[in-house]
Amino acid sequence: MARNLGRPDTVVPPPAVRASTPGWRDPRLWVGVAIVAVSVVGGARLLASADDTIAVWGVASDMGAGDLVSEDDLVVQRVRFADESGSDRYFTVDEGLPGDLELLRGVGAGELLPRAAVGSAADTDTLEVPISVESGRVPVGVDAGSVVDVYIVARPTDPEQGVPGGLGEPALQAVTVVAAPSIDDTFGTSGQRQLDLAVPEAAAQAFFELLNSYDNPVLTVLRRG
Repeated sequence: MARNLGRPDTVVPPPAVRASTPGWRDPRLWVGVAIVAVSVVGGARLLASADDTIAVWGVASDMGAGDLVSEDDLVVQRVRFADESGSDRYFTVDEGLPGDLELLRGVGAGELLPRAAVGSAADTDTLEVPISVESGRVPVGVDAGSVVDVYIVARPTDPEQGVPGGLGEPALQAVTVVAAPSIDDTFGTSGQRQLDLAVPEAAAQAFFELLNSYDNPVLTVLRRG
């Protein structure tokens, strides 16, 4: 350590050394840039590989045969298909949704919208089928737009026997109520409520054939959702 010759006890500090900024030719600068670039590219590839899902349309709530389908009725769901061709069976969000779509069968809430379940409204064979149901056999909340199942049971000849238990399979499944007049308009003295249902033609024919096979049929309506 340097000392002042004139004053022996005084310590002279060493001269300050200024840190120099590395220039663009400094290899350390380029090594740092390369590390950053590799990190960015690697991170982007990792994120891309992690998200290999496809955005497809799903049904927001229960819908029945004859319902018109628009984007307001749907929600976006991200799905990972094990087979790349699996997405071909559904409507992806990227391709858009064709207009004038009508359901050919019922689709439940949260279910993906299959291409096979819809057709053009102009090409479908949906019929409006009127039914009359006893007031105690249709939920009060059933209204136009409700999706319902219709069951048929036999009315016993002897009232004391009661109506047989167990509904079995529905005669009409996941059909949409097109019109449901208010209780005051339809109950009257008969105690019956009328419902107009959107039913595919083939299902309507089968329904009436089954209905005619009962001597005293009793209809029961169950509301979905």
